[in-house]
Amino acid sequence: MTGSMSRKGNCWDNAAAESFFKSLKTERADDSSYHTKEEARIDVIEYTEMFYNSQRLHSTLGYNIPNKFESEHNSIISQFCVSFY
Repeated sequence: MTGSMSRKGNCWDNAAAESFFKSLKTERADDSSYHTKEEARIDVIEYTEMFYNSQRLHSTLGYNIPNKFESEHNSIISQFCVSFY
């Protein structure tokens, strides 16, 4: 894999990914001890699906939960598409 790099001085390119990994490390992985890669993989998936996307409030989404924000956004888009046509 090749890392994504922006131009020199553009530090915001991977801000969302860096924020997620910081949250993952501080909220989950730092307090965990994994014996296998499979244990770590399952825990990361559980954290992401069961907490990060469905319970944790995100400031960039107006302190909404990502799943709720996405469903509301899709609903607005659907209403717009119906009224547009």
